[in-house]
Amino acid sequence: MGAQATFAQGAGYGFAAPGSYGLKIYRSDYSLYPFVQVYFRTFDAQMQPLVNLNERNIGVMVKGRTYDPMKRQYGVQSIRQREEATRSVLIIDASQSMAGAPFEETLRAAIRYIESKRPQDEVAVLAIRDTKEGYEVVSQFERDERALARRIADIRADGMKTRLYDAVGAALQMCGMASQGSVIDSANYVVSCSVVVFSDGKDEGSSVSRDELMTRISGMSIPVPIYSLAYSRIEPTYFKNLEALSKNSFGIYYLVGETTNRMQQVVEQIQNILQSDYVLTFRSYVPVDGEKHNLKLGVEYPSGSGKYVYDDTTFEAIQPPPIPAIDTAITSLNQKIPALPDGNPYWERPTTPVGTAE
Repeated sequence: MGAQATFAQGAGYGFAAPGSYGLKIYRSDYSLYPFVQVYFRTFDAQMQPLVNLNERNIGVMVKGRTYDPMKRQYGVQSIRQREEATRSVLIIDASQSMAGAPFEETLRAAIRYIESKRPQDEVAVLAIRDTKEGYEVVSQFERDERALARRIADIRADGMKTRLYDAVGAALQMCGMASQGSVIDSANYVVSCSVVVFSDGKDEGSSVSRDELMTRISGMSIPVPIYSLAYSRIEPTYFKNLEALSKNSFGIYYLVGETTNRMQQVVEQIQNILQSDYVLTFRSYVPVDGEKHNLKLGVEYPSGSGKYVYDDTTFEAIQPPPIPAIDTAITSLNQKIPALPDGNPYWERPTTPVGTAE
């Protein structure tokens, strides 16, 4: 694999250099060992996902050794066609400065975001209001589209202050504390969580500063992207606050400005990003030893270009507990990725160099 494409790391997550692309591994699940499932997000220079990846685009290295794709010991799928769920927290600025047509457009966009999700995906809603905490929990994580839409429609723009950073901090905490379920119950397995902010970026009186929030974001072991929709009829000065939060969190900053009718298109783009993540499933041949082992995943895009970008993670070689559901899941994966008789999934360099006559 040649590393001709550039991939830069920023703020602990990643970004793609102009004209290039990148990837970020955000979860590694080895509860069905020897099968390991690796969840990752891809993005181009505009932070849009790479489309239609398959096994020909993927390179796998375990402990420095490269898997041979011809031995069919791994596969890749889009989250869109799988049962795992995503979670999102919508933060709606309900201060009086947002009242009127822009706020109504915000509520319509929030409802459109919910309509664009898959049935298993969950959404929570926070409204920035004049409460003790600086926000109101409009809804905990919920799958029911109608229930969410009713609660959003009831939000009123009547707040006097905008404690934006407190609301974002609460949303990050909700993502961090949310139960992740079990991979053997894939319908209830939450693989990612994101925050979507509708605001002008102005903060008034939060108990946490922007710098403290940025530090918290950078230190998260699993990224929680913040997607910001910055809009205002009167004051764009604070948009930079939203831009900073998004760039520091592996999210995207959308400058809506006064053209709030674009919001519905933007939220559809965000849903497309969340549903365009990929899952690599591979069979490990590392003996059970209870230790952590290095995994490097490479993406070549387009296939055959010779340009790879990489990200790293680890997995543990552990024996799964004797649970019938786990045995059933492993049996299913055994049928899809049968073990090789010689136990060697790795690419072997030819003894005779390519192009050299014997």
